[in-house]
Amino acid sequence: MKGETVICRGKEAHTAGKMLAIGKKAPDFKAVNGELAEVSLSDYRGKRVILNIFPSLDTPTCAVSVRQFNARASSLDNTVVLCLSMDLPFAQSRFCSVEGLENVVPLSLFRNHGFFDKYGLQLADGPLEGLAARAVIVVDEQGKIIYTQLVEDISHEPDYDAALKALGES
Repeated sequence: MKGETVICRGKEAHTAGKMLAIGKKAPDFKAVNGELAEVSLSDYRGKRVILNIFPSLDTPTCAVSVRQFNARASSLDNTVVLCLSMDLPFAQSRFCSVEGLENVVPLSLFRNHGFFDKYGLQLADGPLEGLAARAVIVVDEQGKIIYTQLVEDISHEPDYDAALKALGES
């Protein structure tokens, strides 16, 4: 089953499933942090969570999105930004350390494919098949999805302002 359609390097590609709907409870998932420990979405219960999902930090647009959310997250109350990709945790930690990024939490999906089963955002075909599509999902303190964006062209940045507006921020 093909899910959503995105543009990847000028060609149509598809996700393995459909984007989650606003108003639904965000499914729990596990990912791996820089210390190789598993972290769950439920670990952040009671906080507002921005899921910044992307193919790889080794691409310019993905790196910019992490920098942008890092800069904008520093002023948000009770909010955490989880940056999710298939990059190894070592590479994620190195990137954030070199860039001085302390307001985001880099998490690797390399070990826990359950995220893709629940969120449907793994690319099922195209040149980046197997990696994550570019998307942003905002979850409120009760674990409910209040904003989603599947970026139509993977080479484009997400709409930071719209994600922050969903949190009542500007």
